[in-house]
Amino acid sequence: MEGLVMAYHNLMKKADPRIAEYPLMDSPFLMMGILLGYVYFVLSLGPRMMASRKPLDLKKFMVVYNFFLVGLSIYIVYEFLMAGWLTGYTWSCDPVDTSQSPQALRMVRVAWLFVFSKFIELTDTVIFVVRKKSEQVTFLHVFHHSVLPWSWWWGARFGPGGMGSFHAMVNSMVHVVMYFYYGLSAAGPAFQKYLWWKKHITAIQLLQFVIVSIHISQYYFMPSCNYQFPIFVHLIWIYGTIFFILFSNFWYQSYTKGKRLPKRAELAPLQNGATSSLHANGKVKAN
Repeated sequence: MEGLVMAYHNLMKKADPRIAEYPLMDSPFLMMGILLGYVYFVLSLGPRMMASRKPLDLKKFMVVYNFFLVGLSIYIVYEFLMAGWLTGYTWSCDPVDTSQSPQALRMVRVAWLFVFSKFIELTDTVIFVVRKKSEQVTFLHVFHHSVLPWSWWWGARFGPGGMGSFHAMVNSMVHVVMYFYYGLSAAGPAFQKYLWWKKHITAIQLLQFVIVSIHISQYYFMPSCNYQFPIFVHLIWIYGTIFFILFSNFWYQSYTKGKRLPKRAELAPLQNGATSSLHANGKVKAN
């Protein structure tokens, strides 16, 4: 046990001290406690609490929540661009700027904000649970929402910026589109005619993983690359590959194998008062 404690302290000595003062960032234990509590709630406690209760009506909250995340995601993208990606980065093998310059500290701040936004997004699944939309609490959804905050906590704690932050910036771009769609879908039937592009959200997500994997792969072909955290390169590449496979399976199950399901779904008995499994209240969300 003493050896593990010493190993932990030696590891944390290598962390970036500039981000330690931000909420959640001093040690990984609060972060891991939140994520473990999230998984326990959405897979066990929440469904048991709601078993004998009626689904909550959160339509107004969902509109505000989704459009709040649209605005937050736009701001995060802007900050990533202004902190480096449009103000000095080469878009290839960019190292982390460990200085105290205003530009470097701006990148630290937006890296933390991105991590914090991932914890806000855990609310997605809580909404599913309290609205008794158990079909939306899929393995892909829970795994994605659990892994990204965990992995990005370590990325921001040790290397806030550099080529590793490209992944976060692209993810935030995708979330602008995604939460805009879900904001419209929560706004009611009047907006249903504008939601024909749901299928393209998954296509954008798949494209995200391809772009991120190609970008990070530059590290392997540039002998002069001086990015300080090769382990993050490996993890981002593995992450992109795994989620490309998972989202490809989601695409196949939803839009290829299930391409004739809508006609049958319209005739099927409806659950929990949902309009239809095709409508916004019954969507399968994977982000």
